[in-house]
Amino acid sequence: MQFWQAHAGELFQLVRQHLVLVIVSTVIATALGLPAGILAARRPAIGRPLLLLANIAQTIPSLALFGFLLPLPFIGGIGPRTALVTLTLYALLPIVRTTVAGLRSLDHAVVEAGVAMGMTPRQLLFMVELPLALPSIVAGIRVAAVVGVGTATIAAAIGAGGLGEYIFRGLSMVDTTMILAGAIPAAVLALVVDGMLAGVERLLRTRRPRPRALAAGAVALAALVVILVWPAVAQRRGAIVTVGSKNFTEQIILGEILAQALEAEGAVVNRKLNLGGTFICDRAVRSGDIDLYVEYTGTAVTAVFHEDVPHDPVAALDLARRRYAAAGLTAGERLGFDNTFAILVRAADARTHGLRSIDDLRRVGAGWTPGFGYEFLQRADGYPGLIKTYGLTFRPPRAMDLSLIYKALASGQVDVIAGDATSALIDALDLARLADTQRYFPPYDAVPVVRTSALLQHAAIPRALARLAGAISERDMRAMNRAVDVDKKDPREVAGGFLKTR
Repeated sequence: MQFWQAHAGELFQLVRQHLVLVIVSTVIATALGLPAGILAARRPAIGRPLLLLANIAQTIPSLALFGFLLPLPFIGGIGPRTALVTLTLYALLPIVRTTVAGLRSLDHAVVEAGVAMGMTPRQLLFMVELPLALPSIVAGIRVAAVVGVGTATIAAAIGAGGLGEYIFRGLSMVDTTMILAGAIPAAVLALVVDGMLAGVERLLRTRRPRPRALAAGAVALAALVVILVWPAVAQRRGAIVTVGSKNFTEQIILGEILAQALEAEGAVVNRKLNLGGTFICDRAVRSGDIDLYVEYTGTAVTAVFHEDVPHDPVAALDLARRRYAAAGLTAGERLGFDNTFAILVRAADARTHGLRSIDDLRRVGAGWTPGFGYEFLQRADGYPGLIKTYGLTFRPPRAMDLSLIYKALASGQVDVIAGDATSALIDALDLARLADTQRYFPPYDAVPVVRTSALLQHAAIPRALARLAGAISERDMRAMNRAVDVDKKDPREVAGGFLKTR
């Protein structure tokens, strides 16, 4: 309750965004699903393929569908557009199915009476069949809307907003309060939507709806959509610079530092933080969905450009700059710290087994279970190269979100992880960092990556970046991470406090 009171304005905005995603996608799905259901009911040969396609869309995991749609032109990209397409696809199946079921379950005597009265097929559909099937159709819309409320929480991973912002932010910060701050309103919203549509369904089953009442309901729904959507449209028009970030604590803090530094220079900033991993942020800045975000030189060269990283920090930055320049992007000056990977074990295990470097894991690795982030398991500078360079043997690794691996190690669910050198949880959870004696991990200097066109268009961007160049030390970053992860402070507050000292 204290969290909601302190963030009342932000909570209202996220609820509004959530409602927009659910209402708009459900309306679009109804507009598409109702004709498809009518066609499927009257033409079974066409109906079977339609239902099959809707079934296939329903079986695709939502995150996979987001990933598939992101690179597509027009319907893809970061933001609500991709989320609306995904939610619409998920809503189609229940609406099409209940429309078909409602039309096929009608009393044949009623339909035949209409035919005997001389009704045309069109008149029969709109005056007899659809009004009688309407309760069944509304039941499908009810299911689609409730499913949409739950699925819309995942849309925050691609910058579409909604209550999922709190859930993903809480996961990245390992903050149960913040997770519940998003999950509880989403659950309440689902119950409210379900209750309202259940009431409409009961009303339709007991009374035949009048055309004027249906028209009035449609107008009211359209007005509600306009009221909810308009603030977002106005905000988009006013937004000048869009700042993005990945989905872990340090990145959210750095995104806030960029945003507040830009605002101090007079820019109007649109935040799209907590977007996901490297590939989503890279695609977003290339497509223009965001204007800048913070990347790490080693990650850029290996994960984005698929090249070997020089171990000299200056050479690594120069290579990243040349590759980004070819894509219309500019890599700025280093922010001042190197967040390289850190191979971590429990401090108690390090003392018991005498573990000081990654080489020492050869003695115990065969019986240990590692835990890594999804990207680390696939990247060229990640797990495959690590075990090859050091000749390690582990049990099959467990893949999990970066925000969970520290707690998983501390609680004994895994035995070794790849974390961040600047993470505050290393000290807070009594973990030990093993020395990288083979110099396997390249430099990971934090640098802002900016669309060159945005850099030239907005004078506030170069001024803000000049202020931040070399300003954040590893000690500063670790302290800010601790303030958020351990002391549970708001990233905006932490970023603002840092900027006041610079």
